[in-house]
Amino acid sequence: MVFDHTLEHAKELYSLQDFNCIEISGHEGGRNQLYACMKGDEKKFVLRVSSLGDRTERDYLAETEFVHYLAENGASVADVIPSVNGKFVEVVSADDASDAREACDSSIAPVFISLFEYAKGMLLCDNGYRYRDGAPLEEYFYNTGKTLGKIHALSKRFTPANPNCRRSSYFDKFNMDYIESLIPDEYDDLKNAIAARLDEFKKLPTDTESFGLVHFDYSDGNYHIDMKTGGITVFDFDNCMYCWYMFDLANLWTHGEGWCRYEPDVAKRDAFMKHYFDTILEGYRSETPVAESLVEKLPLFIDMVLIENIVDEFECCAREGEELDYEDIEGAAEWLLKK
Repeated sequence: MVFDHTLEHAKELYSLQDFNCIEISGHEGGRNQLYACMKGDEKKFVLRVSSLGDRTERDYLAETEFVHYLAENGASVADVIPSVNGKFVEVVSADDASDAREACDSSIAPVFISLFEYAKGMLLCDNGYRYRDGAPLEEYFYNTGKTLGKIHALSKRFTPANPNCRRSSYFDKFNMDYIESLIPDEYDDLKNAIAARLDEFKKLPTDTESFGLVHFDYSDGNYHIDMKTGGITVFDFDNCMYCWYMFDLANLWTHGEGWCRYEPDVAKRDAFMKHYFDTILEGYRSETPVAESLVEKLPLFIDMVLIENIVDEFECCAREGEELDYEDIEGAAEWLLKK
């Protein structure tokens, strides 16, 4: 939780004293506390307060450097805003806390605070999953690909200013030592299926055109759509890591399935998904290339997305001290186990 004095201190750090900061309801498993900072009825900024203790200042510095680099170079992302001290990440330690209940507990992790622009537009879900009036869905699909392509094009040229402040790489987290420690032995079959996929992932190319810093959670929950123009503004790079660019594209594919989920005709569903993904790729390739040899491995990258979803569910349960509800991973697990 964030104590009132911590929020007030954050407002001082970012000259937000005249702003009304209203907490944004987080999704299940969310890692941060977010506040919409408003003057009148207009949302101006998003204040992020992170206190889980599972990431370091360097992790946040690497993330915010990347976001600012993208914004400065023309990607449609919600830029990070420096504090009054000129910092993208402010750290409030337990020793700095003015609340004695907090300060006396030396086990409390530092709090990391950052401020971001409020992305123009709105979430698709807040518009009832309806795209903008008078425009075809193909425009939306194309724009999601094009926006992502611009981010990846810039990522291919990105070099961190400080080599010690780098985001993690895929196998730093997705390795069997970690999987074994996270997933109980009762899921041995699932762990074996994941191990087999990890072996396949290790054979994939890691050249600069294939592998780099990606969003790692690029979906309609992490961008706003301008319902007047169709423009997309991306936010929440909290999970960004070095991975295959195809991961972000495969994640888009999995989220696109919702558009045809209730179509009973299998052939029509297949035709829709092909058209959907072809349109995304058209937009993507207008900004940066992607090798056809990697596109042909889309099913393998979908497996990679499903493994991330499974790991995330187990991590959320561990964080909350809860037992996993198998229904939360059943679809992804069954997909991996049947192959």
